Amino acid sequence: MEYDVKDLSLAEKGKLRIEWAERDMPVLRQIRERFEKEKPLKNIRIAACLHVTTETANLMITLKKGGAEVYLTASNPLSTQDDVAAALVKEYGIPTFAIHGEDRETYYKHLYAVLDKKPNIVMDDGGDLISTLHKERQDLISNVLGGTEETTTGVIRFKAMEKEGVLKFPIIAVNDAYTKHLFDNRYGTGQSTIDGILRATNRLLAGSVFVVAGYGWCGKGVAMRAKGMGAEVVVTEVDPLKALEARMDGYRVMPMKEAAKIADFIVTVTGNINVVDKHHFEVMKDGCIVSNAGHFDVEINIKALEEMAVSKRRIREYVDEYTLPDGRKIYILAEGRLVNLAAAEGHPAAVMDMSFANQALSAEYLVKNHDKLEPKVYKVPDELDFEVAKLKLNALNIQIDKLTPEQEKYLSSWEHGT
Repeated sequence: MEYDVKDLSLAEKGKLRIEWAERDMPVLRQIRERFEKEKPLKNIRIAACLHVTTETANLMITLKKGGAEVYLTASNPLSTQDDVAAALVKEYGIPTFAIHGEDRETYYKHLYAVLDKKPNIVMDDGGDLISTLHKERQDLISNVLGGTEETTTGVIRFKAMEKEGVLKFPIIAVNDAYTKHLFDNRYGTGQSTIDGILRATNRLLAGSVFVVAGYGWCGKGVAMRAKGMGAEVVVTEVDPLKALEARMDGYRVMPMKEAAKIADFIVTVTGNINVVDKHHFEVMKDGCIVSNAGHFDVEINIKALEEMAVSKRRIREYVDEYTLPDGRKIYILAEGRLVNLAAAEGHPAAVMDMSFANQALSAEYLVKNHDKLEPKVYKVPDELDFEVAKLKLNALNIQIDKLTPEQEKYLSSWEHGT
């Protein structure tokens, strides 16, 4: 079996951690049990570019149980858990190409390795695998039935491709499923981002000024958790509706240039470039801690900071200290990459359970319905979204009401008035 991981001797530790995560993934477990019986993915080759974590491992195992040939590579060089990668290869027989801290050349070598398997389904997180397929391996596109995208950044990229008319096959935007963005983005990103910052810094959040750049679902989650830890939360936004929502939710709202002057912590969660830029570093107070929870390491202009700084040193694991000419020190966490995955372990399994259930069901949907779909970005079908929610409620032993025939008739009629 072809693979490229750091050390196969880590496999036993990785297997135990995969099993620990699986205990908190009951929705995926129920889907896996059905997949094992029905084999809906039989003879389907799946190339997945995802964060190589314990939760992702359980998705890969589910897809393989469903009959698929599965090949996994990392969607971020710093998010790979080497013990998990080793376990996937040694314990589960899933070819994996991922090494924590790999350089850019190795990262793309791994992308090419899974594309070389001529996949029928392409699972992406951030868009690198599918965009590489479109730009450099168009000879393989005829094999592809469709793809899925896990995160906001990738969905933005694929919608741009669709608009330009260059998208060659249908993409299901798993990120846009209610059971993904309402829970994974909000509660998952909220908890794991704070977890990453605390592991990296061991600083007290209570009483600090905590700036969140971007008030989408991820930003809402980070702001909520920072507030819960006792921080004074400031939100920066470019969208007037989201800015107004943040204010109504009880947060201060101001431009980043003003927020940077008072911030003890800054977290970017926008999906855009240079959200924290040179003119922000120029006004930051001494000791400001800056991190990113967006997919790519472009939200903080680290190149500009390096040009400004007179010195740089690694003061703690995942913490780089930049000293400016006037003596101020600015701290960048995890080299500007995803702080929740680089400095911590990513989202808790309980929320990834729903996200990866959507991935598994979307793969099945593409196999069954690809001939009816155009090369566009589609949302997860409502029936799949609702199925995931129902399975989650069932696993939590939560029951809900059902509409009576009388209520259904009332809601579907126009005749009843005041």
